Amino acid sequence: MTMEWLQRAGKDLWWLAPLSLLTFLVSLLLVPFLVVRIPRDYFTHHERPSTLWKHRHPLVRFLFLAIKNLVGIFLILIGIAMLVLPGQGLLTIFLGIILVDIRGKYRLERWLVGKRPVLRSINWLRRRAGHPALRVKRAKKKT
Repeated sequence: MTMEWLQRAGKDLWWLAPLSLLTFLVSLLLVPFLVVRIPRDYFTHHERPSTLWKHRHPLVRFLFLAIKNLVGIFLILIGIAMLVLPGQGLLTIFLGIILVDIRGKYRLERWLVGKRPVLRSINWLRRRAGHPALRVKRAKKKT
């Protein structure tokens, strides 16, 4: 019974191995590249810092935002896949969320980066690239 299922599933899931390899390679190349470009003090502000693109021509800004959002969505999707495939799934999802423009995103980013495993992974990559660790302003606990 198990062997029959495995043979049938093997025929249907032939694409899983190349997808796994692709997501692993993308995570090895793209994730460190993006992590070191996060400004050190990005997570110390109460509100999201303004971007360099804010004062650009509307068409240039639109194209930049469209590309940035598409890359972010791609990273989120492959990050979700990496939760069951080889790769740095949580870190890739985190970087995808940073790139996508959604309401409440900055608060979600601060919450995610405040998690020790995520922050530890980010700062490890930054140290290896010769960049200083991210500074994170912890949310005050309500009493």
